[in-house]
Amino acid sequence: MSKSKNYKSLRTVVVTLLIVFVLIMNQYGSARDKETSSTSLPSGVIEVHFIDVGQGDSILIETKDSAMLIDAGENDKGIDVVNYLQLQNIQKLDYLVGTHPHSDHIGGLDDVLNSFPVDKVLLPDVANNTATFEEVLDTLDKKNLKITKTEVGDQYSFGDATFTILSPASPYDDMNDNSLVIKLNFGKNSFLFTGDAEKPAEIDMLAGAFDLSADVLKIGHHGSESSTSRDFLAAVNPTYAVICVGTNNDYGHPKEETLRRIKEQGVKLYRTDMQGTIVFTSNGKNISVNTKDYDITDEDLED
Repeated sequence: MSKSKNYKSLRTVVVTLLIVFVLIMNQYGSARDKETSSTSLPSGVIEVHFIDVGQGDSILIETKDSAMLIDAGENDKGIDVVNYLQLQNIQKLDYLVGTHPHSDHIGGLDDVLNSFPVDKVLLPDVANNTATFEEVLDTLDKKNLKITKTEVGDQYSFGDATFTILSPASPYDDMNDNSLVIKLNFGKNSFLFTGDAEKPAEIDMLAGAFDLSADVLKIGHHGSESSTSRDFLAAVNPTYAVICVGTNNDYGHPKEETLRRIKEQGVKLYRTDMQGTIVFTSNGKNISVNTKDYDITDEDLED
């Protein structure tokens, strides 16, 4: 065989290998794109899902390219949360937040950690020796994930949105007040997530320099009378409020006093015990909800 033919054969092999390489890299890139594009939402839209997990909290926030979960309900609700996220086509979580180490908020976090890749984990810097909290820490250790320490004023990018830590500024005696309070801004719309923060934390937030106003308020501590004081509700001045609460729960949540404050201020209320999962959709200008608001009745306000 001539040198010319050898050269042509070699060139053909090289070109073929290059084509195969390019095809493989394109497929690899597509797979990475699918992992990065966490949701199936169109661009320019954000959805906030207040997932019905009974007596507890779990909130999914998603944009076209990002997903965040705040809390995951009780220990026995983790799989329900995982299933819900999978139904929403969530492939990974950019942020996983545990507002505070009570089981009705962090109980399902280990199931979530075992089911999705997670970029950052946010938890308040407080000690707790419950078995539930230890399970979360053990799972984080197995996944080689570190807790991102937060401070009041810290701001994070989330797709086209941003969110800011508003509390706790310092440790509180009551674990509920150590809840991470997060304000999410998307265009002209905003959401305030309060965990189980009660009046002491609310007083400190009111005394701070942050703008507390928000279109949507997650009512603190499942509608307990120890949260959502009149002054705090007035400062937030929401159009919509959501209570994450279980049907016929042992605590009598939501309390009549809290419902009265909400009604007197003319806020549209939504309840997971009465309406199931509540989904808010925003385009940065307007907000829509997947269900009609709950009508607070005279019976609700009876002691």
